[in-house]
Amino acid sequence: MDRMNTRGSDFLGQPSAPAIGPEQFNEIVTTAADLAIVLDTQGTVKSVIVNPLNPTLGRLDHWKDRDIREFMAEDSLSKLETQLEAYRAGKKGVVDAIEVNHYDNANWEFPIRYTLHNTGNPDIILMLGRDLRPIAELQHRLVKAQLALEKDYETHRDYETRYRVIMEASRDALVLVDVASGRIVDLNAAAAQVLGADADALTGSAFTQEFDGRRRGEFIEGLVLAATDDSSGAVPVKTRRGKLDVAIHPIVFRAAGDKSLLCRIETAQSAETVAAELSSTLAQLFREGPDAIVITDAIGTIRAVNDAFLNLTDVGSSGEVKGKSLSEFLSRGSVDLKVLTDNATRAGKMRMYATRLEGAFGSQLSVEMSATHLNSGGVTGFAFVIRDTSRMEVVRDPSASVIPGPGPVSDDAMRNVMDLVGSAPLKDIVAATTDVVEKMCIETAVELTDNNRVAAAEMLGLSRQSLYVKLRKYGLLNKNDRAN
Repeated sequence: MDRMNTRGSDFLGQPSAPAIGPEQFNEIVTTAADLAIVLDTQGTVKSVIVNPLNPTLGRLDHWKDRDIREFMAEDSLSKLETQLEAYRAGKKGVVDAIEVNHYDNANWEFPIRYTLHNTGNPDIILMLGRDLRPIAELQHRLVKAQLALEKDYETHRDYETRYRVIMEASRDALVLVDVASGRIVDLNAAAAQVLGADADALTGSAFTQEFDGRRRGEFIEGLVLAATDDSSGAVPVKTRRGKLDVAIHPIVFRAAGDKSLLCRIETAQSAETVAAELSSTLAQLFREGPDAIVITDAIGTIRAVNDAFLNLTDVGSSGEVKGKSLSEFLSRGSVDLKVLTDNATRAGKMRMYATRLEGAFGSQLSVEMSATHLNSGGVTGFAFVIRDTSRMEVVRDPSASVIPGPGPVSDDAMRNVMDLVGSAPLKDIVAATTDVVEKMCIETAVELTDNNRVAAAEMLGLSRQSLYVKLRKYGLLNKNDRAN
């Protein structure tokens, strides 16, 4: 078999290229290139053929007999002109490639890579072009993908930096553990100090082996159960290296489909530090808070007050009120104190109790009081927060009812009153509605005083005999006796 190569002298094993007919030549050209142009050395298009397999180029018959420069971008003209000058100078056999951007009459652009070939006529050039739009589109997609990757990488670096800063800035010992493997994924310097080893050495090691007497599967499963059970407290353990008694507070979460544990390790020292910080904060709130705060024992004897209470009562120093009963500063005395302490003892706290506070020199202020029952370390007492409401009385609507209630009068209640119009005199209607309000006030006073009728009568400004009369009038006397 004769050797084959790309030179025309022995292509197909013949001394010269075989003769090709015009029809066959057009077919070969149109299938070998996306665009074929016969061009003279002055740049005039003599013929143009578009590959039928690439219909996106459209019909370019209007290019014929026109200067090809009309359909080229400005930045492509110099490339074409260089090639045409070479051909006009008689440089035969020149085979070169140029990439140009075409514009047609529809003002849309497409890039073409041409190879230029000699023909039998020295003034005619054959330009075979390959459409570069698929390549350009692929390059565009690659660039977009690269930009997206770079953006994701920058975002990842941003979150990584924030994560690192938070981990190291936290004073809590934090360890990130992979649930499936039970190994430490990451930890901060505080956790490394508690576990007694270098952070790099601990990363990747089994979390279970850092504690005495623990089995890997049971330990990790126990941490997961403790994290998912709200009623479970911390998991107490002892560190293997430092023999420290610590408590692990686990939080379970999923990231990228993998279950992980964020374990906060609390030592006795860290718990004491938190308690000390909280104590300091509460002490500052007690000293500098805008509302008056009073701490009493179980019977209401004052043990501590803040400056806000001294300001409300016009007392010079806390030493003047310590040892006194809080009832001495309340307008209804022991009645107010008993209502507050009884309800706070029963429910743990009582809110929004309205009364009047008496100062050291007889002045009175309208106040709202809240009481909290304290029972810690075997010591029982009460904490009272007192807020001045005298300014609110200035802006309060004088036409508003003085009887506190849960809200405005309902539409049903208004309709019930209006239904009485026409069926009874106005005097009887007013008397009926007054009885309703009076009954509500008596029921409230009896409930607040836990059926202490002496205290209820004092709270309502009635004599004990008058209260009994009204209780009997509204059928509350027997009801309260049954309750007792």
